[in-house]
Amino acid sequence: MDYSEDRLIEQPAIARLQSLGWQAANCYQESFGPQGSLGRQTSAEVVLQPRLLAALRRLNPDLPESLLALAADELSRDRSALSPVEANRQVYLLIRHGVLVTARDEDGAERTERVQVIDWTNPQNNDFFLASQLWISGEVYKRRADLIGFVNGLPLVFIELKAAHKAVKAAYDGNLRDYKNTIPQLFWYNAIIILSNGSESRIGSLSATWEHFAEWKKINSEGEEGLISLETMLRGVCDPEKLLDLIENFTLYEDAKGGLRKIIAKNHQMLGVNAAFQSIQQIRENQGKLGVFWHTQGSGKSYSMVFFSQKVLRKLPGNWTFLVVTDRVELDDQIYKNFANCGVVTEPEHSVRASSGDHLQDLLREDHRFLFTLIQKFRIDNGHTYPQLSERRDIIVMTDEAHRSQYDVLALNMRNALPNAAFLAFTGTPLMAGEEKTRQVFGDYVSIYNFKQSVDDQATVPLYYENRIPELQLTNPNLNQDMADLLDDADLDEGQESRLEREFSREYHLITRNDRLEKIAADIVQHFLGRGFPGKAMVISIDKATAVKMHDKVRAHWARELAALEAELETCADEDRPALQARRDYMKSTDMAVVVSQGQNEEEDLRAKGAEIMQHRRRMQQEDLATKFKDPSDPFRIVFVCAMWMTGFDAPACATIYLDKPMKNHTLMQTIARANRVFGEKVNGLIVDYIGVFRDLQRALAIYGSGAGGLAAEGEMPVEDKLKLVGSLRAVIEETRAFLSSHQISLGAIQAAAEFERVRLITDAVDTLVSHDEIKRDYLKLAGDVDRLFGAILPDKHANEFGPDRKAIVVIAEKIRSITPPPDISGVMEQVDDLLDDSIAPRDAGYIIRAAAERPTAERGRVTPGHWVDLSQIDFDALRAQFEAGHKHIEAERLRGAINAKLKLLVRLNRSRMDFYEQFQKLIEAYNSGAQNVDAFFAQLVSFARQLTAEEQRGVAENLSEEELAIFDILTRPNPKLSRAERTRVRQVAQELLDTLKAEFLVLDWRKHQTTRARVQVAIQRALEALPETYDPGLYEQKCDLVYQHVYDSYWGENQSVYAGRG
Repeated sequence: MDYSEDRLIEQPAIARLQSLGWQAANCYQESFGPQGSLGRQTSAEVVLQPRLLAALRRLNPDLPESLLALAADELSRDRSALSPVEANRQVYLLIRHGVLVTARDEDGAERTERVQVIDWTNPQNNDFFLASQLWISGEVYKRRADLIGFVNGLPLVFIELKAAHKAVKAAYDGNLRDYKNTIPQLFWYNAIIILSNGSESRIGSLSATWEHFAEWKKINSEGEEGLISLETMLRGVCDPEKLLDLIENFTLYEDAKGGLRKIIAKNHQMLGVNAAFQSIQQIRENQGKLGVFWHTQGSGKSYSMVFFSQKVLRKLPGNWTFLVVTDRVELDDQIYKNFANCGVVTEPEHSVRASSGDHLQDLLREDHRFLFTLIQKFRIDNGHTYPQLSERRDIIVMTDEAHRSQYDVLALNMRNALPNAAFLAFTGTPLMAGEEKTRQVFGDYVSIYNFKQSVDDQATVPLYYENRIPELQLTNPNLNQDMADLLDDADLDEGQESRLEREFSREYHLITRNDRLEKIAADIVQHFLGRGFPGKAMVISIDKATAVKMHDKVRAHWARELAALEAELETCADEDRPALQARRDYMKSTDMAVVVSQGQNEEEDLRAKGAEIMQHRRRMQQEDLATKFKDPSDPFRIVFVCAMWMTGFDAPACATIYLDKPMKNHTLMQTIARANRVFGEKVNGLIVDYIGVFRDLQRALAIYGSGAGGLAAEGEMPVEDKLKLVGSLRAVIEETRAFLSSHQISLGAIQAAAEFERVRLITDAVDTLVSHDEIKRDYLKLAGDVDRLFGAILPDKHANEFGPDRKAIVVIAEKIRSITPPPDISGVMEQVDDLLDDSIAPRDAGYIIRAAAERPTAERGRVTPGHWVDLSQIDFDALRAQFEAGHKHIEAERLRGAINAKLKLLVRLNRSRMDFYEQFQKLIEAYNSGAQNVDAFFAQLVSFARQLTAEEQRGVAENLSEEELAIFDILTRPNPKLSRAERTRVRQVAQELLDTLKAEFLVLDWRKHQTTRARVQVAIQRALEALPETYDPGLYEQKCDLVYQHVYDSYWGENQSVYAGRG
């Protein structure tokens, strides 16, 4: 049975794309030149000029050939001086809007035209071509892409595939990251990147990191799915009509901190926006009630607003204006900045943001594409009716969090002002039963993407709840609901804070008691420092004074903990010192600050409550604390708030919310979502509850409305008890124990053994686990799951229960990684992870693994990672003795790694050695299939290693250097058959050609200019004219092309080549 990537993944993918309307060709043996198979002159070209020009002629029949040629030149020109994302944006704008070109007509007058590149309305008018196994050359390296989708000759779709039994992340780590560096010109044109192993598929943009590559779960709005993930991806994304929609209407470039980044819509965003777009096409039938767009917090709702508005402006005729309405200043800021940073809003800020109610009325009477305002600007004196400002039917009001109570009061004013406008509500939480005013204004749900869907799609991380209510609890277990109602207004003004203290004095003083705050502050310090994932944290207090007090108390406990740590460093054991020093440095660098809104007389009022605000106010005014907190690398790690930043503030590195403020309903949901953003290795967000707000969470959620109305549906519970993580960890440890037992490995025996015996048992276990690639891969996945879940539950006391098991499991995994070669020899070698610190392993010698640099480099002929490449230095007799005496699978794995590293180098220097690669691949496949035992496998590895050593010395026998031998092999393999005298002549031609090229033609950047490339081609043709007569004209032309391609791939400037530094 064939389980290869080609048979199970690539060929079916090609067939599926062909069924969608793509032409396809295998380009592995591509020929070059004007009559070549694709029309490319060299393998460095990534635009298929014949297909591009044919498309331009078809789409622009009235334009002269000269203008079309200018447009093709502009699309194809070198952009290497730009950043990759900026180059991509420039090309995208040309593709989306057309290429402006200017030329003189026959009468000498200048003529400017816009050349259409893609027909966005009629997909059938475009050329969809799929190239498989296409070679592309960069400045230094040459790479072969699995699948590239060309639209009108432009490489818009990049697809990297992995075998079904390999992790899809290997396509990102081992291939995509390398390709973006080695063949960057391919990605100037890229619209989407797809990575897949068949059962798991991800889509992302040029600038996306791995965690932002998303799954594509649904083919269409009916929820249709393919047989496997890859089929869903191809049908949902690469169908020509869907692909052009995604590129045209769901692509953004955002100027963000850290540089320009490209954003493409996720599956739920595209389906949701298209549902809303369909609603606006039925605007007369729904009377302007476009619906409620419920996409859970953290799933990209604000970008969906941008996608929606952009699609309406591009696809629907009319003079559309979008009025974006929020009820929080910080939300208004965030949404405006999103639109502005994406280049959607081009007018000055003062021309699109209402500064007052009167200013809003003025702006609505004018003509703008976008306007931004707070709902409060629609207020009017009691007894008055809000004036009608416009009768236009092409105004769309987009509201954020439209369910809040203020909308019930002010929605009527919006309707009076804009009686013919359409209304679309965006919300991150579902509607509550009883919020009928919202439905009356906006209609019912138009798109739902709930908590469960978001976590399942990995658009957000799961949230877990940890109850850490101090022993000094509130006497009222249910907490006064009126108090929660008041606090639900989020940002209390001075009057509301006074009312809080006056009407709820008992509860307020219980919450703010000094001894209670001290206890919580001490717990926050211990909890924050003990977490597994070192993300940032928000501490949420009941009011401004308490936020300031909590900051001061946490700082005091932090200082005490740091002083204790310094004292411990004075007397600690040497093996403990690195971990303690790292903890000390982290504590010293950590910054924390208060962020609260301003108020009149705040200094005096807060001082009366025992809180000094001025030092904090100065920081808030002098520093950009929001930007610092959002920056993962900034040491500002803990922020103390009472209302600000709880909604409309995205800091993906924030992993923990310390909650000490009564909340309910939407405000609670918005607040906890600050921790659910995807970021790096963050497994989950954690809500630490000091106030007890989650005791009634399920009851509150039970009144959430859903698409069907009534009770909460599956997925509407956004938070689960942290104990579920403990259960998950227990289950995966048991699964790992069972897996080891199935291979006759006892984790308990390893843990119970004395030092030397434990070392032996660990080594025996590793020998068994590396006996087959599938066994090794499955164990490493289990060990990774154990390690991630263990980190997620820290510093929970339950961690103590699992610590010994986790240490043993992870140490075995690290020992495997220390000796195993990269799993995919056809791709770019993946780096071996760093070994565990001594602080992670137990302190007895049996668990310590030395880093590679500390290991002996050669012992009795044994191969070690530090000497993987130098096969010539291996004493094969000693190696055989080591194999017979010890752990056979481990020794075979080490030798396999040595061969793999050497083979990669030899093939890079001389591609005629690809047959060695194929032989090695078959050898490994035969072993993994069970056709050979480890003894036979090792014997074949030794034999193969001897062959490689002989191949490395072949140039000496031919009296040729490594680079001369490469050209000689091209000229003599696989044909013609030559006499001894003819071989001598060919050897001389190879040497003379190389000398000539290096002396006269391989100048700096010769590959970038047509004239220098042509000179090299001519020099090769002239030199090869001296070949023996055995080379007929056809063979001569073939060898000229092959030699030129080799020179192009291997030499990129004067004294710059793959052979540089090799003596």
